Amino acid sequence: MKTSFLTLILLTLSVFSFGQKSFSERLSDAAIKLSKHKVEYDPSYRVIDYPNGDLPENKGMDADVVIRAYRAVGIDLQKEVHEDMISNFKKYPKQRGHKKPDTNMDHRRVANLMVFFSRHGKIGPNSENARDYIPGDIVFWEIKKDVTHIGIVVDVKQSDSDRYMVVHNIGNGQVLADCLFAFKIIGHYQYVKLK
Repeated sequence: MKTSFLTLILLTLSVFSFGQKSFSERLSDAAIKLSKHKVEYDPSYRVIDYPNGDLPENKGMDADVVIRAYRAVGIDLQKEVHEDMISNFKKYPKQRGHKKPDTNMDHRRVANLMVFFSRHGKIGPNSENARDYIPGDIVFWEIKKDVTHIGIVVDVKQSDSDRYMVVHNIGNGQVLADCLFAFKIIGHYQYVKLK
């Protein structure tokens, strides 16, 4: 009786865990879902709640796509970046003369996210090989001198391509696009917060 009860428990656990998605798959799914929401590009400074603060859901910019996708899988980058900046402010860029961390905007700055992911994430190659990029990867680009951009690689491919597509907001809202190699890649990370 004990053996069959133990077997039943193990079978039940395996059924429930077999169909579970990985963190990267869930992050990719969250980003894809965001691409279906109409969002007006809005980089403006706003006072927001802390933690878990956000702009109105119909507003946002490139960093907000990443912040919202991570929040959908249980990670508040507003809090994570703020806590890291409190302890390591000198390691972050001093944009627009900031002299201390700001919970309203620091996590929305691409340069700050790049520092955060480079400090706490797994660093991937900045290659031009599509096979180096998988769903859930965070990619940073240089659009032009001193203009950076961020997006999430997702589990969607064009039918005629081996490249995964990206969810990002470069001015036309949160969109799904085949743009992985459209600009110079300057950062490539995976970030999962271990609890």
